[in-house]
Amino acid sequence: LGPWRAFLDRRNNATEELHIGLVGKYDLQDAYKSIIEALQQAGGYNDRKVRCHFINSENITTDNVAEMLEGMAGYIICPGFGQRGTEGKLIATRYCREHDLPTFGICLGMQMAVIEFARHVAGLKGANSTEMDEHTPYPVISLMESQKQITHKGGTMRLGAWACELTKGSKIYEAYGKEQISERHRHRYEFNSDYRETLEKAGLQCTGVNPDTGLVEVVELPTHPWFVGVQYHPEYKSTVAN
Repeated sequence: LGPWRAFLDRRNNATEELHIGLVGKYDLQDAYKSIIEALQQAGGYNDRKVRCHFINSENITTDNVAEMLEGMAGYIICPGFGQRGTEGKLIATRYCREHDLPTFGICLGMQMAVIEFARHVAGLKGANSTEMDEHTPYPVISLMESQKQITHKGGTMRLGAWACELTKGSKIYEAYGKEQISERHRHRYEFNSDYRETLEKAGLQCTGVNPDTGLVEVVELPTHPWFVGVQYHPEYKSTVAN
C-alpha cells in the first residue's frame, strides 16, 4: 500500500489548482470519466489539484469562443463519434492553435486538429473526415481501405493496444521519454496518409506512427508551446501506479 498512500498524500497536500477545459458534446460527464480520473491522477504526481470544466462544443461559435475558453490552463479536445458538436470543436481548436494555448486532442480531438490545420493553414478548403462528409474534396481523415467493405460497425473499429514509434526530439517523445509505446484504441476513422506530405510541409508534424501499418497516431506543432493530438486513448491505461 506504500505507493497508494504516497499518492494520496501528494494529492491531499497539493495546494495549487490547475483548471483544464474539456471541449466536448456529451452533457453526461460520465462520458469523460476516464479522462477526468487520468488528469486527477497526473495532478497528484505533479502536486496540483486538477479541476476539470466541461465546455459544450455545440455552444461554441466564432463570436463567443474567447469567452467560453477563458480562464483555463489548458484544453482537451475530447473524443466522440458523429458530427454533432464538431464545428464547435474545430472553432475551439483553431482558437487554441492561433493563441498558443496548451491543447491536447484525443481520438476525434486529434482528427479535429488535422482537419482544422488542413483547412486554415495547408489551404485544403473543405477538408474533413468522411465520417462527417463523405463527399469532402480533401478526406484528410478516412476509413482504411481494409475497412471500407465491412458493413458491421463493430468490425470496422480499431480496438485494443497497438504499438507506436515516437520521433525523437518531439513533444510527445519528451512526454513519454522513450521511442516505443503501446496505447489502447477505440475508433473507426484514421489519418489519411495520402495527405501526410502536404500537411507536414505546412508545419503539422506526424511524430507517432504504428510500425506495422504505417498509420499516423500522433500529430503536433513544433512551433507551438503544446499542441498535440493522439489517435489513441492514453487515459485508458492511466492508473495511480502509472
